[in-house]
Amino acid sequence: MYKKLIRPILFLFKPEFIHNISFFSIKLIFKIPLIKYLSKRLFVLENKKLEVNLIGKKFKNRVGLAAGFDKNAELLNQMEYFGFSHVEIGTITPLPQDGNPKPRLFRLPSENALINRMGFNNDGVEIIIKRIRSFKGNLIIGANIGKNKITPNNKAIDDYLFCFKKLRNYVDYFVINVSSPNTPGLRKLQNKESLDFILKKIQLENKSNGKPVPVFIKIAPDLSFSEIDGIIEVSIKNNINGVIATNTTVSRKGLRSNKIKKIGEGGLSGKPLSEKSNSIIKYLKKNAKNNLVIIGVGGIFTFEDVHDKIKSGADLVQVYTGWIYEGPSMIKKINNSLLKLEKENY
Repeated sequence: MYKKLIRPILFLFKPEFIHNISFFSIKLIFKIPLIKYLSKRLFVLENKKLEVNLIGKKFKNRVGLAAGFDKNAELLNQMEYFGFSHVEIGTITPLPQDGNPKPRLFRLPSENALINRMGFNNDGVEIIIKRIRSFKGNLIIGANIGKNKITPNNKAIDDYLFCFKKLRNYVDYFVINVSSPNTPGLRKLQNKESLDFILKKIQLENKSNGKPVPVFIKIAPDLSFSEIDGIIEVSIKNNINGVIATNTTVSRKGLRSNKIKKIGEGGLSGKPLSEKSNSIIKYLKKNAKNNLVIIGVGGIFTFEDVHDKIKSGADLVQVYTGWIYEGPSMIKKINNSLLKLEKENY
């Protein structure tokens, strides 16, 4: 129903407009009695065999919602009823910021892809904390944190630490985002020396005040293997829990759409990212030697895509673009197939 009837109507309108309308609609619909019950029946599959224990947490299943969808923690009380085991909010910055000028989000239906140059638009950490505190469910919540656009790279650590300190008592894990292509110069923080400095400072703070919170870093798919070697080295050195592989790509290789030149800059997500993401996951799995938890992101639309990520070495996966294209039943379909696979292996 979604792909044949609803999606064609939604895709008649600009992506960011539909994104905002969808948020408003979801909030409104979930005020209706019995909607949570109906949504759970339609979209959620729970089974002990789907559960995964990682980073000291019990994930209900392997599939989470990637950062970028619910940037401002507006739908935490609703997302649990779409079957996700975890939701990553953000990217969150210390100060609110509008992000880049519109239009900044584009569909490529012929490629099953999106291009965005959002630019860390968010309400700022103080407002987002208030929303997290109002969450009453059982989702695992990750906070993806970044720096404000006005903050120079040599002061970036101040922004990461500010967000970390503010959020540490309210989230289950952190993601240090040094890989968005839409904040000028941010990806330079992935180099070995810069990243080592940031991770060292974060972990000093993490260990200085109560029980440490798990920390991940999110990396770009456009890195060379030698650059990834440096990331693996400093991540293990600083006792980082894992890596999220990967963010969006700036490459347009293999795309056939005639919209590409008109759209211009931005990070590409969706199907074209799948192979590149899997390649990096395999490399991380082989070279990190089980010292890092891997969350696989990029090009997930079906169970087969999830299975490819797991076979490549991912412990968990996250979706965003695929969910836009496949619709709300996607997570249950994936978990049904994962459950069948578990039973066959058992």
